[in-house]
Amino acid sequence: MFTRAVSIAILLAAFTAYASAQPPSDGIPHLAKVGGLTHLMVDGKPFLIFGGELRNSSTSSLEYMKPIWPRMAADKMNTLLAPVSWELVEPQEGKLDFALVDGMIAAAQENHLHLVFLWFGSWKNGESVYTPAWVKSDLKRFPRAQDQQGGNLEILSAFSTANRDADAHAFAALMKHIREVDGSKHTVLMMQVENESGVLGSPRDFSPGAEAAWKNPVPDALLSFLTKNRGSLQPELLEVWRRTGFRSSGTWAEVFGTTQKAGEIFEAWQYSQYIDAVAAAGKAEYPIPMYVNAWLTQYTGEPGGEHPSGGAVSRVLDVWLAGISHIDVLAPDIYLPDLREVLSSYDHLGNPLFIPETRGGETGGANALYAFGQGVFGFSPFAVDSSNDNEPLALAYGALNQLAPLLTSIDRPQMTSVVRQAGDTRAAVELGGYLLRIQYQQGPQIPGPPQRENMGVPSGAAIIINTAPDEFVIAGEGLTVTFLPDSQGPQHVELMNVEEGTFDNGTWMPERRLNGDETNGGNYLIFRGAAPTTQKVRLYRHD
Repeated sequence: MFTRAVSIAILLAAFTAYASAQPPSDGIPHLAKVGGLTHLMVDGKPFLIFGGELRNSSTSSLEYMKPIWPRMAADKMNTLLAPVSWELVEPQEGKLDFALVDGMIAAAQENHLHLVFLWFGSWKNGESVYTPAWVKSDLKRFPRAQDQQGGNLEILSAFSTANRDADAHAFAALMKHIREVDGSKHTVLMMQVENESGVLGSPRDFSPGAEAAWKNPVPDALLSFLTKNRGSLQPELLEVWRRTGFRSSGTWAEVFGTTQKAGEIFEAWQYSQYIDAVAAAGKAEYPIPMYVNAWLTQYTGEPGGEHPSGGAVSRVLDVWLAGISHIDVLAPDIYLPDLREVLSSYDHLGNPLFIPETRGGETGGANALYAFGQGVFGFSPFAVDSSNDNEPLALAYGALNQLAPLLTSIDRPQMTSVVRQAGDTRAAVELGGYLLRIQYQQGPQIPGPPQRENMGVPSGAAIIINTAPDEFVIAGEGLTVTFLPDSQGPQHVELMNVEEGTFDNGTWMPERRLNGDETNGGNYLIFRGAAPTTQKVRLYRHD
C-alpha cells in the first residue's frame, strides 16, 4: 500500500532508475520516434488513437455508461478518453476507492476499446472543483491561489508542496492500481495529468508563496534551455525576453519584466514543476505515456487570467518544455476555427502531436483527416457520448483505420494533408516531386452516398500519401486534386490510372477504375460529397 510517508524524492529516484533502462519489452504503451513521426507503441506495434472524449460526469456512474460503450465502438472509435476524479478516488484521506476505474477498464475490454484516463486532480479547466472535500475545506493546509487583492480563488496554489504531494500521493496510488489490474492487458494507453491547468480570474497567483517565489532568481534550468534554443523560441516569449536584453540571470522581474506576460511565464514554470512532479510519482508506479492539455488563448494578446494563466499555451510552450521531464506530450485542446495554425505551433522542438479535445461533427471528421496527415498519433473530439452527429467522425475514422498500416510505416516526408478552414477556396501542397493543387467544393454539393447527400457543403479535407515514385494514395472529401510537375524533369503530367478502393490489412483492394466523368476527362481526381473515399493514382510525365 502506498503511504504518505513515501516522499516525492523517493518516487523521483525510482523513476530515474526506470528511465535509464531500455524501452519496455513487455508491450507496455510507450512513445517511440521513427522516421520523423512519434508513434504510440502498444504491444510492440504502432497504435493510432481514433478517439472520443466523454463528458466530464459520464464516468461517475457505471450504470450510466452501460449503453455508451457499445455505441462508441459502433462509431468506429478505438479509444475513449475518460475522466477519473480525485474526489471519487480518495473521498476520505488515505482511503482509496477504485471501483469506477475497475468498472471502466472491464467495460472497455468487453467492448474492445482502449482508454486514456484524464486525471482531474488539483485542477480541471483552471479550477480545483474535482478535489476531495477534505482538500477543499482545509484552506490552511491546502492553500489557494490568490488575486492581487489577497482574495482566495477556487484554485489550489501551485506554490504549495502540500497541495502537490497530496495530489501526487493519490495519482501514484491510481497508477499502481492500474498496473496491477491492467499491466499485462494494456487497455489503458496513456494518462492526462490534470486538465487545462492555470489560474483563471487573475494574471497569476499572488499568494504569499507565489510572492516569495517571484522574488527568487529564475532557475538555471529555464535560462539554460532558453539560451540553447534562442533561435527557435516561440515569438511571444522571445519578445518578452528581448525587452529585458536577454538577461541570463536575475529575479523573475529582472529577467522577464513586470508585464502580465512576464507573470504568465513565471506561472507556467511553477505549473510545469508541480505537474511534472505528480507525473513522476505516477510513472514510478506505472510508466505509461503522460500528457498535459491546454486551454488555448482565444485571441491575439489575450491576457493570462482570461485563459488559465500558466497553462501550456503556445506563448509559454518553451517554458513548459524546459520544465518537464516526465510529461511526454504538451497537447492543445482545439476549438479555434483554424486547427492548422494551432497544430503547427505545437509541432515545436520535438513535441509529439496529439489532439485530445476538439470539435466533432462534420468539422471533426474533416479535421481528423488533416491531423493524421500532419503526424498526430491521436485525435479525440469532446462529448461524443452526448453527440447526435458522430457519423462524420465515424466515416473519417473508417477511412483512416484502413490507412493505418501505411500511416504507421512511412516517414513523415511521405505524407501531407489539407483541410478547408473559413474563407478557403483552394490550397496547394508539394509532395513526391509534384505540386498538388486543391480546389474545395463550392456551391451545391455534388451528390455523394445517400446517407450524406443532404448535409450541405462539406468542409473539404484530404490526407495524401506518396506510396511510390509517381504514385499516391489519397483519402478525401469535398475537393478535387490536380497534379502539376515540379521544376525537375518532363513538364507534362497525365493520370496513368485511377482506382477507387479500400485497404484490407495493408493490401490495396481496388473496386472501380475511374475515368471519364469521374476524372473530368483525365484531368484531376474528384472526391465527391462529405464522406471520405480513397483513391490510388499513378502518374506519368512527358515532354
